[in-house]
Amino acid sequence: MTCREFTYQTPADFEPVAALLARRRTTDTDIESRVSAIMADVAARGDEALADYTRKFDCPKFTVEGIKVPAGDIEAAFAALPRADLAIIEEAAANIDEFHQAQMQRSWWTAKADGTILGQLVRPVDVAGLYVPGGQGGETPLISSLLMNAIPAKVAGVERIVAVSPPRADGSLNPHILAAARIAGVTEIYRSGSAWAIAALVHGTKTVPAVDVIAGPGNIYVTTAKRLAAATTGIDMLAGPSEIAILADAGADPEFLAADMLSQAEHDPLAACVLIADDPALPGKVKAALDRQLATLERADIARRALCDYGAVITVASLAQGIECVNLMAPEHLELAVADPWALLGMVRHAGAIFMGQHCPEPVGDYFAGPNHVLPTMGTARFSSALSVETFLKKSSLISTNRAYLQKHGAKIARLARLEGLEAHARSVEQRLARP
Repeated sequence: MTCREFTYQTPADFEPVAALLARRRTTDTDIESRVSAIMADVAARGDEALADYTRKFDCPKFTVEGIKVPAGDIEAAFAALPRADLAIIEEAAANIDEFHQAQMQRSWWTAKADGTILGQLVRPVDVAGLYVPGGQGGETPLISSLLMNAIPAKVAGVERIVAVSPPRADGSLNPHILAAARIAGVTEIYRSGSAWAIAALVHGTKTVPAVDVIAGPGNIYVTTAKRLAAATTGIDMLAGPSEIAILADAGADPEFLAADMLSQAEHDPLAACVLIADDPALPGKVKAALDRQLATLERADIARRALCDYGAVITVASLAQGIECVNLMAPEHLELAVADPWALLGMVRHAGAIFMGQHCPEPVGDYFAGPNHVLPTMGTARFSSALSVETFLKKSSLISTNRAYLQKHGAKIARLARLEGLEAHARSVEQRLARP
């Protein structure tokens, strides 16, 4: 297995790793131009444009009438799935709901002795739009993505939540997507994908409503459309290719480490998998385990490309040095595969999600435990956070003052306004001071 190998002693030693990971950034002006044209077309022609693009790229016989998923289709999908599968999805949804309930923010205010009241009102957006990728030909439905986006919106109190997902060639959506939507409480679903679906959520059409916030992962066309939409519509984040950093000590199991690296590598040829080890014997063992496990992996070609192009093994002299590498990378996923992960936790400054110990692999968070799996990538964990209930909330400042307050502070407020050259601001206060 051709993972690049590095040795780290000082921050300068991380520069070639950073350069390797930065190569995954894609800025294609041609794609931006095409997406911009698609969004303008949807804004102008609405449902007809959605149907045209869907016929061209997804379903050859698609019509405008097929955009909205009938309620009966959702119920039929739910009824058709094995009860055991539904139970697993329902349990995962309950875990996600419980975790996000703890994130809910409340309005607050404080009253001062002079009668002034200051505070903050927390309100959900009116309409949220969720993008749900269809997977390969609609046969690998991203159930977890739907749950991770819909449930925080529900917890936030959003009254209208709509989902869009590209149809399969026969015009249907995978029943697992429909059933998961029903479990998450989403009953308004539209068959539409790629940049045109995002455009519909931004501009609205006769069938698809305009929304206040768009959340959900997608390909470069979806991501580009979200970036262009961000000027007028809220978005969750601009996610890049998936990534994992694993900090491991001499006691870590090489088979576990290889399996965890592959769990990210199979996502995308651009996925980054970085092992940081304080035992110089560990990298060789892990690379041998990668070769063994790749031999039986269905998506081996994708995983092998990711490991060859963006896989890295970094040898450090100590776990403290390893944490330095972690903070420089600011990874989407961080596994602390060490004997005492809690002893290192306080040193971690930048990571989207942190998985503690050898028996807490990244898929636990992806699917089931409860924390959100929509995470900052490409080093943005330095300043960004996971998708959360807050994604679907907005905050209004509350200010209540009386005449006595203006009499005491009005002249100071007017002076500050005049220092900025805003005479009308000053007079707005002074008009009140002049009245008996």
